[in-house]
This record gives sequence, C-alpha cells and structure tokens, in this order.
Amino acid sequence: MASKLVIVESPAKARTLNKILGRSYSVKASLGHVRDLPRASLGVDIDKGFVPKYVIPAGKKKTVGEIKKAASKASSIYLATDPDREGEAISWHLVQAARLDKDDMPVQRVVFHEITKDAVQEAFQNPGSINMNLVNAQQARRILDRLVGYKLSPLLWRKVQRGLSAGRVQSVAVRIIVDREREIQDFIPREYWIMEVELAPPEEKEASFKARLFALADGTKLDITNKDEAERVTADLENAEYKVKTVVTKQLARQPAPPFATSTLQQEAWQRLHFTAGRTMAIAQQLYEGLPLGKEGSVGLITYMRTDSTRVAASAISEAREFIGEKYGAKFLPPKPRSFARKAKWAQEAHEAIRPTKIYRQPAQLKPFLNLAQLKLYELIWKRMVASQMSAALYDTTNVEIEASNSAAREAIKSPISSSNFLGEKQPQGYILRASSSVVKFPGFMGVYSEGKDEDERGESLVSLPKLRIGDKLIYLGTFTEQCFTQPPPRYTEATLIKALEQKGIGRPSTYAPILSTIQERDYVNKDDGKFHPTELGITVNKILAEHFPKIVDPGFTAQMEEQLDEIAQGKYEWIAALQEFYPPFQDMLDKAWINLEKVSLTQTSEETCPNCGRPMVIKVGRFGKFLACSGYPDCKTTMPYAVKTGVPCPQCGGELVKRISKKKKVFYGCSKFPKCKFVVNRRPIAQPCPDCGNLLVQYREDWAKCMACHRKVKLSGLE
Repeated sequence: MASKLVIVESPAKARTLNKILGRSYSVKASLGHVRDLPRASLGVDIDKGFVPKYVIPAGKKKTVGEIKKAASKASSIYLATDPDREGEAISWHLVQAARLDKDDMPVQRVVFHEITKDAVQEAFQNPGSINMNLVNAQQARRILDRLVGYKLSPLLWRKVQRGLSAGRVQSVAVRIIVDREREIQDFIPREYWIMEVELAPPEEKEASFKARLFALADGTKLDITNKDEAERVTADLENAEYKVKTVVTKQLARQPAPPFATSTLQQEAWQRLHFTAGRTMAIAQQLYEGLPLGKEGSVGLITYMRTDSTRVAASAISEAREFIGEKYGAKFLPPKPRSFARKAKWAQEAHEAIRPTKIYRQPAQLKPFLNLAQLKLYELIWKRMVASQMSAALYDTTNVEIEASNSAAREAIKSPISSSNFLGEKQPQGYILRASSSVVKFPGFMGVYSEGKDEDERGESLVSLPKLRIGDKLIYLGTFTEQCFTQPPPRYTEATLIKALEQKGIGRPSTYAPILSTIQERDYVNKDDGKFHPTELGITVNKILAEHFPKIVDPGFTAQMEEQLDEIAQGKYEWIAALQEFYPPFQDMLDKAWINLEKVSLTQTSEETCPNCGRPMVIKVGRFGKFLACSGYPDCKTTMPYAVKTGVPCPQCGGELVKRISKKKKVFYGCSKFPKCKFVVNRRPIAQPCPDCGNLLVQYREDWAKCMACHRKVKLSGLE
C-alpha cells in the first residue's frame, strides 16, 4: 500500500514527525526553499505586472527530484511546513517546482504550532489548503527587497565602491544606528552634583540611613551644577536641624511579564545569556523541531518560535495553573487566569506565544538530554511562561520627606526663594530631602522569574528605613557628595536595537535576526563590547541613501510598507497593487541619483609609509573592511592590515595594542607586533595601569575598568 507523503523543511523536524505519525507516513525534508528568484538577474518582469521568474537553484534540483519521485508513489501529500508566511511560500513553491498537483493528487496543507503528538494528530485530522494571502505577502516582500537591492547596488558600485549593496529594511536599521551615533557625537555633557545626608534617630545611631537632597524648602527643585554650589549647600546642611516632614507607606504590586514573543525572547536572551539574535533563533529552532529525550523519543519542547503574539492556549494556561498550585501552593496562584494581548496593531493573535509544550517537563529533567545552550534557553522560556500565570509580587514601600532648616533658613523661607537667589546669595537655606525603602513582602512570580537583570545587578535599593513618624527629629552624621555629568544616549545593543525596530514597526519576527547579521556582514556596522558602532562605510552609504532615497531609509515609510504586507497577508490588499504603488517613485529617485550623485572616494591618507617603495600608504575599504595600500598603485601593489592605534603598551612585549576587526566583524585588540607577539584581549584597553598591581586595565562596563591580573574594578572617572 502506498504511504502518505509529508513534506517539511528540515531533517530534524522530519525525524520528530516520523516518530509521531508512524510507518504509514513517509516524511521528506525540502531543506528550506526549493525555488527563488535568480541570483544573476533581477528576475522580475516589471513591464508585465511584476511577474517573478522563479528558478530551482542547482543545489536544490536533486531534492526536488527526490520529492517528485516520492510523490509519484504516495497515496496523498501533506505539506507540513512552518506556520508563517515563509512556510506557506515554501509549500506553494514545492507544489509548483515538483508539480505535486498534477494527476489530481490530493495535496493538503497541515498547520501546527507545536510538534507534539496531540497537536500533530489534530492538524492531520483537519487539513486545509495553501493560504495564498500569506504566499502573496511573502512574494511581495521578496520582490520589494529584490527591486531595492538589485537597483541600488549597481549605483553604489559605480558611485562609491564595488561590492556594496543596500537592503530595504537593513538600510533603515543602519540609519537608526547612524542617527544614534550622531546624537552621541553632538552631545554636550552637563555637570550636576548628587548630595546625600546620613541621618539617624537620636537614640538609634546604628539605624542610620541616607536621604538625598531634593529641593529647597519652598519646593523649588534643586539643581547643583558646580563645586562651589555643592560646598555652599554642604555648609548649610552641616548646621541644619532635621525633622521628618511626611511619611507615606503603601503596598505596591508588581505584575509578571507575558510569555515570550520572538522579539522579547531575543532581547532577554541577549541581556541574560548574551546570545545573539541569530544564535537564539537557531537554538529555539532546535527546541521547536524536537530533540531526543531517551525513552520519550524526539519531542518538540517549545511552540513555534517566530511569533509576535503573547496569546496562550487555554489548555496550556490550565496546565500551568495546575503545576503552580502543586509546586508552589495556592497563594502563588492569582484568582483568575492571566491573559495577555499585544498592543501592537500588527500582532497576529492566531499564533501563540513561545512557551513549553509541556509545563511539567521541567528544565532540571532535561539536563541529561540538552546541551548547555539549549538548556539555558529552554529554562528561560519555561520560567517566563510559569511566572506569567503566578501571583503578583508585593512590596511594602515607604517614602519619607525630611526638612533641613536652621534659624536663619527659617527666616529666609518666610519670603519666596528662587533658584536664582540661591545661586547668587550666600545665606543659609532650608532644604527638603527624600529617602525611600522597598521591601519584598511576598515574592509571587519573582520566586521563579524576574524580567531583565537580577535585582542586585540593576542596583535597586532594598534598604530598610527605621520607624519614623511625622515631627520626629533626626541627628546629622555626615554629607556625601558626588560630581556627575549627564550621559549621551547609549549605543544600541542587539536587545535595544530589536526593541527599537519593533517599536517603530520595522521588520517582523522572522526578520530581526537576519537584519542584524546582514548589516554586520556588509561592514556597515561593527559590534564593539556588545554595542553597535557604524563604520565609515556605513555612514557614507547612509548619507547617500538619506539624500537621494529619503523614503527608503525613512522608518515611518518602511513601517507603512510592513503594515501593507500585513494587509496582504490578511487578504485586505492586492500584492501587485502594493508593488505598483512603490516602484514608480523609487525608479524616479533612482534615475535622478544616477545623474546627480557624484563619485565618492573612501580613500584616506595615513601616517604609514610603504615598506617596499617608501611612498605614503593610504587607507582603503575592501570586502573585509579597511586596509592599507601603497599610494603608488599599480606600480607598487603592497597592502597591509589596517589597525587603529590605542597608545596602550602590550603587557607581554611592550609593543602597542591596536584595534582590529575579525572576518566575523567582531572587534578585538591585539599587539601590533603580531605574529611575533600573539597577545589579544576582547575589551578596550585603558591607558592608565591598575592602581593596585600596575597591570593592564580593560573596559568592564560603560563607566568601569577591570584589571586583567588582579581583577580589581576601577571607576573610569576616577582614573582621569
């Protein structure tokens, strides 16, 4: 008897389905797409309604032949590709490439969001047909990206440098990074001072606490901007009398975060595990497609990992609440199940959030079967799902206002005091200080999971205040001052860039990871200590696109295009109409750019001389970034690696440490005498040596350095 043929994308998914479906089914893997636009040409007939000319890549012809042969022997065919636009398009291309619909062969589409026995069996009992709305949305995206990439790239090749390319969505991501870099460069720091006073009840000096200076006695907010002002206020505070003005105590509830969508999983995996978006999605794919669990066999451990929804199936919520009640007790269960709806208007609520397929499959039980990275990501997903159905965490918070005054200040307070008076006069002032404490009364969901970094890493204050009442007098123990400067906006990390893209409506769950990898591969940005920096090439290309193709790099326009693609997926808009609306203005901008854009040279002078002919070396940009080349080319073809000097001596040989970029676009610092000296460090070296042992300091965090030898942490501001 002929078996039923099931076609999926990957061998891992095929193996898991094979064990679930049994011997009457034959499962084949397409290994991704089997048809695409040709690499060597545009592949889109613009004059005939943007008809795409799909081809079967040479590497996929064997796969298509094997699927066609298996289909000829099958009694029926099931397309079980992933439940999104890309998966729907793969199914449609399979039908077209292998001619699966000939001879009246039953071809049915099955959709499931988790690879478990129940979900798969239900899908096969209720098969459907290919959703052409999703296919057309994928086709529209593919053709839009092809039009932009294949039309813009020749322009960049001719006007800037061979080998360059531009992407419709990637160019917007580069612009966001470049704009942030411009904000940082233009930022002017402003000095300010933080002042705290240590106080205590008269009879309980051991119960001392610190209160922060907040305002003048009349409520005018205090802004101390120089050392003279700080010293003047310190003198006032040393001679002041302190009395409790107000005490406000209340209980606050902190609610759990919803289960993961793709973007929030990528953000949290970067923050907690330091996984890149690409690595996170690769591991999540493995967990979704199924891993062997001993006697249990291959099982899909999580639901589908490309989703923008936070909805959870009622059965999964019920299982989670049952588990919480058994393991943690009734007080950790809220009265009603929690439901989460995404605020984003493009969220596809037909999908589910990313969650474990079985709550009772706890991370510790999977330790023998998963590698460390798989286990860490599964644990993150499991904890987030369990916590989302738990009770809120309860805090007892106390906020105290303290009045600091003396006889001269009390007389001054009778008339209005302005901040200008304060700055210009040397009279004693009355002040208001604030202190607060927050103590966890009931941990709730935080006993399992807390969003973001751990409490101690965030530096949240959980200091308890002594029991205070209005009118209580306090004794002065000391003043603590700290000079600070306002900071520029931080550079984007993988987590914050994905968050920014999502908030601006740019990209979708399946595109965040490719966007981040593509802009690095094209050398438009580099990642240094986890933060994105635009390269000179990226800044140059962004400037050209912003001047000549403003819509292409406009976040608002790109978000509008994404919404249009969503409408196509929902059957509310015609995909050909979207292309016809986009292309004429784009072609007009392209024609003008060919005429108006002048040749841009990326070559720069350097201080180096050619070791072979003595001529000056120039800095050029190639496929793998910057390099030094002899200015006497083509007579002299000498090239050398380019490195940014740091002025920091190598701790091994005394040579200079230089900044380099690997072929994988990662920044590192190595000795200029390589290969004789192979000293390498991944973090930026600091010119000043360790104050304790004299060894090399490297940047540890934004404002901190760490010694490579004794591991002492030093505040950078203290070294300068």
